Amino acid sequence: MCDQDHFEEDRQKYESLGLVTRKQFGVLLGAGVAMMLPQVANAVTVAESDVTVTTPDGAADCYFVHPATGTAPGVLIWPDIFGLRPAFRTMGKRLAQSGYSVLVVNPFYRLKKAPTADAGSATPIQDLMPLARSLNETTQMTDAKSFIGWLDGQKSVAANRKMGTQGYCMGGPMAFRTAAAVPDRVGAVASFHGGGLVTPGPDSPHLEAAKSKAEFLIAIAENDDARSPNDKTALKDTFAKANLPAEIEVYKGTAHGWCPPDSRVYNEPQAEKAWSRLLVLYGKALS
Repeated sequence: MCDQDHFEEDRQKYESLGLVTRKQFGVLLGAGVAMMLPQVANAVTVAESDVTVTTPDGAADCYFVHPATGTAPGVLIWPDIFGLRPAFRTMGKRLAQSGYSVLVVNPFYRLKKAPTADAGSATPIQDLMPLARSLNETTQMTDAKSFIGWLDGQKSVAANRKMGTQGYCMGGPMAFRTAAAVPDRVGAVASFHGGGLVTPGPDSPHLEAAKSKAEFLIAIAENDDARSPNDKTALKDTFAKANLPAEIEVYKGTAHGWCPPDSRVYNEPQAEKAWSRLLVLYGKALS
């Protein structure tokens, strides 16, 4: 589900090539340290709060941030295996400043409230695998319906515009399944270094997503592509057959996990490129 146990070897490789700096790998990894991102041009004023979303399995602790006035398209963010933490709050707030009503969820709420990774993105992956293994196709589909339904109940969410969803690492398949779970509401899906988008079974996330009505942005890490070179072809063929627009790209010089700013393999130039493509997708599909 998550390939971030390759982080250290990837850090050494990409640092030696001069593609990222040691500062980008190691600065501010603690779970309690907010991460800095480039400022949003013409940022709108936002309101933010910690919220609880009721699901069939319990109460999910989440972070909700949205423009302080008016309505905006809803966006559901699925974090990576390190969960809801300062870096993802920062990313959610940045998106809200760009004009979206954003819900960032704790996917592990059944077992533990956020923060679920004791040392943030420096937490050993093996410590988090029990949390990841507690989730499956059924829980993802159920949660997707609950989270999208909650967003639809918020005054700041535009009822007459489609919603977006985006996922990182293990959140990639969750974003795909969100589109399948609520096809009439989700108009755009983005996956950043998604793990397990293509699997052998008939319930593969990419096959389920192909049943939706969404547009897709799929940003693949270079080392993920090296390990699974056929995935991008499967994704392209599947979405083309379903007649769904899909931008699928391998981001050169990136390692799995390069987008969150607290990642040990954070690649700011490529993360900013991916972010800009996200805004293009949402601007087109959620208008």
